[in-house]
Amino acid sequence: MKGIANSLRNLVRAEGGATAIEYALIAAGISLVIIVAAGTIGTALNTSFYSKIVEGLASL
Repeated sequence: MKGIANSLRNLVRAEGGATAIEYALIAAGISLVIIVAAGTIGTALNTSFYSKIVEGLASL
């Protein structure tokens, strides 16, 4: 049990652990922005193409 406590204490003291967490949070934020942007662009493209298809079929 002392081994686990010492490991956790060392992890909290080490700056590398904090840096890794910071990089993970930055990566998560960037991923979220990319997902939201892709969803928005995808919806806009879908609407645009769908309206073109409907217009093309209506002119037949």
